[in-house]
Amino acid sequence: MNPQERIDELSDQLNHYNQKYYQDAVSLISDQEFDFLLKELEELEKKYPELAREDSPTHRVGGTITKSFETVAHRYPMLSLSNTYSEQELIDWDERIRKILDKDSYEYICEIKFDGISLSMVYENGVLKRGVTRGDGQRGDDITTNVKTIRSLPLRVRSELQTSAVFEIRGEGFLPNKEFQRINAEREDIGEPALANPRNAASGTFKMQDSSVVASRNLDCFIYQFISEDDRFQTHEESLIDLKSMGFNVSQSWKKVNTIQEVIEYINEWSDKRHTLPCATDGIVIKVNSYRQREELGFTAKSPRWAIAYKYKAESKSTLLKGVTYQVGRTGAVTPVAELEAIELSMTTVRRATLHNADEIKRLGLCIGDYVFVEKAGEIIPKVTGVDASRPSALFREEVQFPTACPSCGTGLVRTEGEAAYYCPNEKTCPPQVKGRIEHFIQRKAMNIDSLGEGKIEILIENRMIDDASDLYRLNYDSLLGLEKVHVDEETGKERKVSFKEKTVQNILDGIEKSKSQPFSKVLFAIGIRFVGETTAQKLAAYFKDINQLKLATYDALMTVPDVGGKVAQSILDYFSEEANVQFVERLEAAGLQMVSESVALEVEGNALDGKTFLYSGTFENYSREALEQKIEANGGKLVSGVSKKLDFLIVGVNAGPSKISKAETLGVKMISESDFEGMLTPPVS
Repeated sequence: MNPQERIDELSDQLNHYNQKYYQDAVSLISDQEFDFLLKELEELEKKYPELAREDSPTHRVGGTITKSFETVAHRYPMLSLSNTYSEQELIDWDERIRKILDKDSYEYICEIKFDGISLSMVYENGVLKRGVTRGDGQRGDDITTNVKTIRSLPLRVRSELQTSAVFEIRGEGFLPNKEFQRINAEREDIGEPALANPRNAASGTFKMQDSSVVASRNLDCFIYQFISEDDRFQTHEESLIDLKSMGFNVSQSWKKVNTIQEVIEYINEWSDKRHTLPCATDGIVIKVNSYRQREELGFTAKSPRWAIAYKYKAESKSTLLKGVTYQVGRTGAVTPVAELEAIELSMTTVRRATLHNADEIKRLGLCIGDYVFVEKAGEIIPKVTGVDASRPSALFREEVQFPTACPSCGTGLVRTEGEAAYYCPNEKTCPPQVKGRIEHFIQRKAMNIDSLGEGKIEILIENRMIDDASDLYRLNYDSLLGLEKVHVDEETGKERKVSFKEKTVQNILDGIEKSKSQPFSKVLFAIGIRFVGETTAQKLAAYFKDINQLKLATYDALMTVPDVGGKVAQSILDYFSEEANVQFVERLEAAGLQMVSESVALEVEGNALDGKTFLYSGTFENYSREALEQKIEANGGKLVSGVSKKLDFLIVGVNAGPSKISKAETLGVKMISESDFEGMLTPPVS
């Protein structure tokens, strides 16, 4: 089988598996088998880039760096809908519909209003060509590379299912609730503030410059509209049914009704039930079903007359503030939590709610014993929004004062200028920080020592067997056997005994030994440098190759790495400036952990750069740092570590380091752009 045939076969196979999994919830092969096939396709496309297809499933994983998004005009304006919070206004709207249509009978389609970002996708000959944001309704940003990471969105519609040469679909891009919670847990883990709500998180993610980061967030999209030049459908109902058959992700929550009273019944039915859906919602959209009648009804200057949105009011309930507790995370951040008298909110029982930080407590003027309003931000995170002055406070009232000392170890708290959170600086012995750092170290995305879960870390710390993660690699069978502790569940009060028996001990030791084979990027994430998440660790490992180069990296060098800003760069410098941290890393290295990136087999492309030395700075339109390095070496060039008289070319990208540019100018080193570099790869024929 030649390369083109194999690429076509793999692309069709993987697209079929994706479609069955994301549309029909059917898994035809294991995740491992899928990954092997995808890896094979990626390698073939890297070797034969001219043979890659536009609908290649490799687009799902991203990787393209986009420094700016082109603004493009919508072929059909994306108008906003008029909205209401009132059932009477819905009835009045229905009366206006009735008068315009006169004696003509009509139907409505009711759809859940998903709370995300409006997207327009254009297909040509069945292939996804462009994905654009709503923008101002007339023009939006071209975010095609990011839209292609949506796994439920077909990159190609089978020819027998599409009749229009060019058609547009519209939908609501969103961040699933479970992904929002996962991302916030990860952000809290590395010391970043939590995202406010899924809607804002989705909007920000779709506009990220690195599509591989977008892909890692598992965005999704519900499709709700088909547009083309031909009159393919007579009704909206027909279009929704056909879109589903074409492989698009159409929410099956829609319903056709005949009267405005049935609309109101649908609204009431979904008032609570919408909280069971996988993403944030904020209302119901009601549309006239017939396209002929829509033309008759027409448009106002801003919105169609044939559609309206009913918005649910944010559910807010009042309950007693019984107390405030303070949680200390692994980075030392102290987070206040409101302890509440239990209430039912959005179909869940709420006993605790976030208070964010000291500034928020002061703004709200909270006292223990007050009745407070509680809402769910994006229907997920309970938060206190204010004091209920209409209800008398408890007899005992005490003003909430943010502590000045760590609630766990008693160390005085500090606050970095420009940050909202207070931190406990005692990272070496503060119990929740020690425990949190080790739990971070063993998690699946880091060293993956899952045999140490279920409270076992706590037992090891209490028995003074470990002070940090490096001590895990000194544990032995005899010291572990027989350890035990009874845990009490805070919610239920039930007791659970954790014992270190023969099999448990062997599993722990096997897991620790196996962790030594985790790649450098995983080790770097596990180390726990503040603000360095999983993706940033991967990019640091790819850029610096080994721990020693990272230790010696300057601020300017760190700033040239994708996904690394000033805050992250300074955090890395601060980390390695502490001798205790350097010794910790050295102990891990001595234990046998991987501190060097795996080398990638180099595919020789040509010799156009033979004998020339290169260095680069900044970010680039068509290359990640790793891809640029591979391109230089694959064409005979040599990479150097710094600007000197031996350097032939400095490739200058966006946000290039000023110190490198200044030194290159002083030494007379030739500076070239990305396009200049690409021109060197194919020198003109003489």
